[in-house]
Amino acid sequence: MSIKRAIVFRVRIAFILTFLVAGAVIFRMVKIQYIEGDKWVDLGETIGMKVMNVKATRGNIYADDGSLLATSLPFYRLAFDPYLANDGLYKNNIDSLCYLLSKYYKDLDPTQYKRKINDAREAGRRYITLNRKEIGYQDKKRMERWPIFREGRLKGGIIFEKVEKRFLPFSHLGYRTIGNVNDSDRGVVGLEYSFNKQLAGVNGQALYQKMAGGGWKPIYDGTEKRPVDGYDIQTTINVDLQDVTESALLNELQKHDADYGVAVVMEVKTGEIKAISNLSRNVNGDYYERYNYAVGSQGSREPGSTFKLASMIALLEETDIQLSDSIDTGSGELEFFDRTMKDHKPGGFGKLSVQQIFEKSSNIGVAKLVTNYFNDNPEKFIEYLKSMKLDQPLDFQMVGEGKPYIKDPSDTTWSGVSLPWMSHGYELKMTPLQMLTLYNAVANDGRMVKPIIVKEVMRADRTVERFQTEVINKKICSTQTLDKLRAMMEGVVQNGTASNISHSHYKIAGKTGTAKKVKNGRYVREYYTSFAGYFPAEAPKYSCIVVIDNPKGYQIYGSDVSAPVFKEIADKIYSLEMDLHEITNEGTEVTGVFPYIKAGNQQELTMICNEFGISNHSMGESEWVKTDVIDHAVYWEANKIDYEKVPDVRGMTLRDAIYVLENLGLEVQVDGRGRVQTQSQTPGGRIIKGSTIKLQMS
Repeated sequence: MSIKRAIVFRVRIAFILTFLVAGAVIFRMVKIQYIEGDKWVDLGETIGMKVMNVKATRGNIYADDGSLLATSLPFYRLAFDPYLANDGLYKNNIDSLCYLLSKYYKDLDPTQYKRKINDAREAGRRYITLNRKEIGYQDKKRMERWPIFREGRLKGGIIFEKVEKRFLPFSHLGYRTIGNVNDSDRGVVGLEYSFNKQLAGVNGQALYQKMAGGGWKPIYDGTEKRPVDGYDIQTTINVDLQDVTESALLNELQKHDADYGVAVVMEVKTGEIKAISNLSRNVNGDYYERYNYAVGSQGSREPGSTFKLASMIALLEETDIQLSDSIDTGSGELEFFDRTMKDHKPGGFGKLSVQQIFEKSSNIGVAKLVTNYFNDNPEKFIEYLKSMKLDQPLDFQMVGEGKPYIKDPSDTTWSGVSLPWMSHGYELKMTPLQMLTLYNAVANDGRMVKPIIVKEVMRADRTVERFQTEVINKKICSTQTLDKLRAMMEGVVQNGTASNISHSHYKIAGKTGTAKKVKNGRYVREYYTSFAGYFPAEAPKYSCIVVIDNPKGYQIYGSDVSAPVFKEIADKIYSLEMDLHEITNEGTEVTGVFPYIKAGNQQELTMICNEFGISNHSMGESEWVKTDVIDHAVYWEANKIDYEKVPDVRGMTLRDAIYVLENLGLEVQVDGRGRVQTQSQTPGGRIIKGSTIKLQMS
């Protein structure tokens, strides 16, 4: 070749290389297409080069204690460029390599693998997929030490295509809440969907070259854009409480052959969701998490008697009604225009106090009260509901929240029976989470907070975004009304429809609910049962709602079906958290070498202490006192008896407690021996003459 021709040849090569590099940059910036026949074709694919996405690693989802709820684990598919291995390396090692491939994958024998690789090598193919089975990281490391492969990518031709898969360390625990992703690594439901933007990260881009056989390999030309991995999110979910909640709900669903069930546990002060379970039946009769009924629109239903709490708030705020006032509920049936309202007790309850109406869940009693005071101005009743924000969605952190429906007198469907039926939870719709938020507000001294399920968005240990507790309503009602509501809710468990879940170690407050379901526009004999409340009632830490839809058999009321789930959840949480024991037993022991003195008549206790030579001092003259020990001396603190309010008799002897309570017109029931440990009526609540107070002794 002449010098002139050689120079021209080199110039042409340089020009071609420059064109290819420039073209690569152009393809990164713009997608060029042309028409071939009747379709558009990517020019990059035609000449064997294409800009492709490089996937970002999806962020992790954590529980409240840092336990992993969801993470992305790397898996790999094995591919091979048979052209790169030199002849000596290939001939000396191909048999051993094929033997190892056959032994690992167990799909082809060694001769078949050898034929497949030889054919590709002779045809000049630069890429073949050896097997589409995904392998883990440890298997990848072992394969990297196999013959030929150990020479690496450039000399041995080994290619590992990374495929990330979502992994749930706790399997199906909280499965629907956590959610899942599709093949494109995009969240489909649950937190994976609601926080997809934060979790997904930003994909990178790189220039790839098409290989013989259809594969693509990256060309690292310095222009590639690195992916930005997704953020992590930390939830409020507690793994132990989630496990307890799911187990209790599942057991009851199976027992009653119900259609689906919901259970949500929320921390009273913060609104943090500690557990949320949604279980429904598949075609095989097995229960699994398919839909979030606690939050979603399909779970927005007529709540039934749990809504009586809202009706009572409106009544107590608007009127001067007292819990001791009485209403005649009659024989259990009452006509309202063209419809008949019934109570669940055959023959009815007759005359009941306002407190008993709530405790026994009399539909007629509540309806008569609401219509007596609001019938001439139903808009006022609706205003109270709206002032509690019951007509507004919670703006919960998870996408798809059902919108509540509160009927208004201006609606075309409003009729003469709307007000009495709304008073006990019909002709309106609420999700379980929306109902729980109302009950949580009562437990939280009237402060309604927005439920929260994600606390932080993080990059490693750095907080990117923090979600604080938000207040929806600073005070849903007056303090006086709150006191009455608490007394009524505790009465439901001690004396009313949920007396089957009363507990001697701590108190539960709540309300049962049983609503008929609507099918084809008509109410049928299928029921939506619920129990909502909080515990321990002495100093509420958790609120909880349980819903069980369409239980079968003879037990179809909220007290029989949903309330036991609540109690099982509460009992297990109580056994797990020792600080709850401190709340319920606060001050029940006196330190030092003193005889056990808690409360009683000051004159008698002073005489006893003087007899035993125990130093004692008065902090104010009072007939009845409580005790405190300071510097090896007993101090008497006044325990004043208000003849309109329930006294605190905890720590008293049975004789003293009976004397105080019976003089106030209360009937006393006693369980056990010793001093009073707990009492069924909350201290400070209004006294209802003739009502029963239960004392647990220890």
